[in-house]
Amino acid sequence: MKLITSLTSPYGRKVRIVLAEKRIDCELVLTDTSQPDHAALEHNPLGKVPVLLMDDGKPVYDSSVIVEYLDHVSPVSRLIPNGPRQVVSVKRREALADGVLDAAVAVVAERRRPAAQQSTEWIAKQTGKIERGVIALAEDLGEKKYLLDDSYTLADIAAGSMLAYLNFRLPELEWASHHPALAAYLHRLEERPSFQETRPVAA
Repeated sequence: MKLITSLTSPYGRKVRIVLAEKRIDCELVLTDTSQPDHAALEHNPLGKVPVLLMDDGKPVYDSSVIVEYLDHVSPVSRLIPNGPRQVVSVKRREALADGVLDAAVAVVAERRRPAAQQSTEWIAKQTGKIERGVIALAEDLGEKKYLLDDSYTLADIAAGSMLAYLNFRLPELEWASHHPALAAYLHRLEERPSFQETRPVAA
């Protein structure tokens, strides 16, 4: 298998953490989606990363589909528990984290436009989504070690990838100062080898 991604993609990082936790060997194919002929375009009509290329060359996207496939392909370190209610709990939290990331990526992209073309209203709308999402996550975590019954799951990988991306690209939000328990939670996650090995590289 091959994973087409970039070292700064938080969605790609989520997949890379899952690969590490599941001990699945996968070749990384790095690409720059800002270039008109980047590698993901050949395999994903949306032009987004990550894309997982199966051994037969067939592509799998997006990140939520890839990680669910990877969790089923190997019995090592199951990250999505059995049982409909637990599955929904994990996937709901993943959806929240990915939704916050969608808003954060939108803010980053808007700020890269020429200053005269940027929309402060658009940035404020996306920032509101981020802030509400982080509040919801903090309330969901409470004082627990992990999000689901104190068991490490895909929900934590998604949440950790999201929070780390906010620190990486939008540090001015200072979410950690408002949510100390959530900050401690991210610190615990970042002590795991899978998080340390996949830290984003500035580009």
